[in-house]
Amino acid sequence: MTSPLILLTAGGTGGHLFPAEALANALKAHGARVVLATDKRANAYAGSFPADEIIEIPSATPSGRSLPQMAKAALLLGSGTLKAMSAIRRMKPDAVVGFGGYPTVPPVMAASFLRVPATIHEANGVMGRANRLLARRASVIATGFANIKGIPTGIAGKVVQTGNPIRPSVLDASRAPYPELQKDGKLHLLVVGGSQGARVMSDVVPPTIELLAADIRARLSICQQARGEDLERVRGTYQRLMVDFEAEPFFKDLPQRLAKAHLVVSRSGASTVAELAVIGRPSILVPLPGSLDQDQAANAKTLGDIGAAIVLPQVQFTPERLAQEIRSFIEEPDRLGKAAAAARSASITDAAERLAQAVLELVPTHNNGKRT
Repeated sequence: MTSPLILLTAGGTGGHLFPAEALANALKAHGARVVLATDKRANAYAGSFPADEIIEIPSATPSGRSLPQMAKAALLLGSGTLKAMSAIRRMKPDAVVGFGGYPTVPPVMAASFLRVPATIHEANGVMGRANRLLARRASVIATGFANIKGIPTGIAGKVVQTGNPIRPSVLDASRAPYPELQKDGKLHLLVVGGSQGARVMSDVVPPTIELLAADIRARLSICQQARGEDLERVRGTYQRLMVDFEAEPFFKDLPQRLAKAHLVVSRSGASTVAELAVIGRPSILVPLPGSLDQDQAANAKTLGDIGAAIVLPQVQFTPERLAQEIRSFIEEPDRLGKAAAAARSASITDAAERLAQAVLELVPTHNNGKRT
């Protein structure tokens, strides 16, 4: 019997590629073959993706622009769909899995036209616009959280909660117990802003540290992700304050750094929230403001509601407020341990396997069905 071939489609950011990578590993463990379809932006750093083949499909986002730009984006999506149809006819995948974002639209649309069963995975607490567009064409809608807003009416029977697939490196890091903060010991503070860093972290966190008393600063060990253009001012502030720190645009060993942290300050993308839960670390979450879907706010709420995180809208994320929270944690270190335990209680460690099973269950149906 030929090994099933699964076409995964993800693009844009690590938030889409990371869960696709986790699923690819799970599918390969079941003997499946995997191909990745992605866009030009994600293809630049998809080289280590565990796929038998990586194909580039053109895509664009048809929103928030002028009419000519929207028309151009629609044409690009159309041409991407035609290219995806050609690729699907050549490869003959048994199923297609989309991980959200407009780069997934052409391959999933092409799969629908060619009657190849498709699964879409919604990582966030609010279904994104691309997934809403594709939802009625999917055989299965897998979700990261139990309660997802924005799912179109009449398709609840397609929905299954699998959780958000976690990379093996994160699962390895999750084996480390929470590093209890010792009296007068160092508090390891990890500051991250998503796959490309967030400027607000560079604007707020260093001034926060400057507001703290010298004896509290002496107890901090800071690891901060900062954009390249912000790096020197972040480093300059910490050097002037003589704080123990490390600042870089990207950390390849981020899961290990999460495991070492006593407290994480971060945006609340779906992958970040899932990794905080699996590794079990307390956090101060600052959802990305201004998005139409407010998906990061919904993600953060899942940890905030159980006491695993302090959720601060960006307007409240000020040096004064952050300094207050850090002081409070140092004065009451038991709160950190309780928040860590709460975070771990929300984890789904076998999400990749759950999603793999949901995808592979489509293969016999597809093999017995009719392909055009």
